[in-house]
Amino acid sequence: MSIADTLSAINKELPPHIELVAVSKFKHPDLIMEAYKSGQRLFGENRPLELRDKAQLLPADIKWHFIGHLQTNKIKYIIDKVDLIESVDSERLLEAIDNESLKRTLVANCLLEVHVAKESSKQGFSIDEIEDICNRREQYKNIRICGLMTMASLTEDQELIRSEFNQVKSRFDRLKYSIFRDDEHFNKLSMGMSGDYKIAVECGSTIVRIGSMIFGER
Repeated sequence: MSIADTLSAINKELPPHIELVAVSKFKHPDLIMEAYKSGQRLFGENRPLELRDKAQLLPADIKWHFIGHLQTNKIKYIIDKVDLIESVDSERLLEAIDNESLKRTLVANCLLEVHVAKESSKQGFSIDEIEDICNRREQYKNIRICGLMTMASLTEDQELIRSEFNQVKSRFDRLKYSIFRDDEHFNKLSMGMSGDYKIAVECGSTIVRIGSMIFGER
């Protein structure tokens, strides 16, 4: 199927409240434009310089999500170009984003990445660390915490994936109805990629990140 046909098929099966991030990392701008011409406006990148260059080249109404591990010395390249940083995986990074946002007199929309997967190589806060960070959110004056993000284990065990997504959804709900009960911005839960997004949708995700299904394998 073409990129347009694939996007159409995915959007037909997604509930209307779920945002689809077309993961365009390593993809040529011409392929992104194919998706754009079919109506897609939300794209995800995981390399700061690549995102910066694409943002300068492609239409201004594209919304960019940064979805990969972000090094503190690369924040300056994307901070004024992204709609959302999905992958805040450490307090050190949170502090650095806050400082760079202060310099630019802007507020950065961020998701806190939760590590529940079995792979130790995956990054993020533990379930328990998340609540501590959120309780201290007011110390970060130039960051808006908009929700949580996670990646499930890379496995064929769908029940394990479902269990991990449910853990994060449970903590998201707990935060939303306690610490963030008066904060309308805390409303995003990013879970699910090409291989497991259907499970993520069943578990309450509000954002899915799909790349290979749309653009093909790297």
